[in-house]
Amino acid sequence: MVRPHLPLNALRAFEAAARHLSFTHAAIELCVTQAAVSHQVKRLEERLGVALFRRLPRGLGLTDEGLALLPTVSASFDSIGDMLERFDGGHVREVLTVGVVGTFALGWLIPRLQSFRDLYPFVDLRLMTNNNRVDIAAEGLDYAVRFGDGAWHGTNAIKLFEAPLSPLCHPKIAERLRDPVALTGETLLRSYRADEWPKWFRVTGVDVDLSVKGNVFDSSLAMVEAARLGLGVALAPPLMFERDLQSGRLKQPFADSVSTGAYWLTHLKSKSSTPAMKAFQEWIISSVEKPDHL
Repeated sequence: MVRPHLPLNALRAFEAAARHLSFTHAAIELCVTQAAVSHQVKRLEERLGVALFRRLPRGLGLTDEGLALLPTVSASFDSIGDMLERFDGGHVREVLTVGVVGTFALGWLIPRLQSFRDLYPFVDLRLMTNNNRVDIAAEGLDYAVRFGDGAWHGTNAIKLFEAPLSPLCHPKIAERLRDPVALTGETLLRSYRADEWPKWFRVTGVDVDLSVKGNVFDSSLAMVEAARLGLGVALAPPLMFERDLQSGRLKQPFADSVSTGAYWLTHLKSKSSTPAMKAFQEWIISSVEKPDHL
């Protein structure tokens, strides 16, 4: 189909005049004369065969035809402007939207993001944190980093690494924990996965009739924050809280740990990879393989 020549200058003059309801103010914005704006608008009106403005004693008013045309013209110029702004250093900047379980975002991803930005400056990364419950399609995500067994319907999953769970607590609580049995006298903070503490005790070889009491959290970040404040003992991945352990804000009283899953990079099987997606996948896999990721 042959598209008619678009009178872009006339459309720009119309859009500016319609916003300001003034040829004078439109001319100032466009750095042309008032006569030039008036001439361009007249050309557009002749091209369309309709009047777009009503000339009033004080300023301008839009006709019904002008009111109908304005939203489309404004949206088109905005879209062009947005696209032009995406060009940077010879590349088209791409938006990449990644949903990330909050623990992984704060404990692993964000401290390493500068290297991704340095390597791929054309990617505008948008992080959406969650509590491991995510709908990739409904939320319009390119990727989701999730914790689990890697089996999610309709997705491809690349295993990043496991993050075994171990007790984490306030230093004062750690002082009185001589062996795992001592934990039965403490408030054990729980995630929504109720089997984690029983699994950990089985790993230690401690046979206890465990009746876990304490608050239930849907976020490891919130649970560990409660542990920092001395409200109980959390079962969480030390790997994700290395900075707190190194600073002494948290203690890991026992070396025993239990693996209940891994972190996975997932995306819809139906989604074609974009250059930004390929860049992110390449970077995160490379970063995981470096010895300092633990």
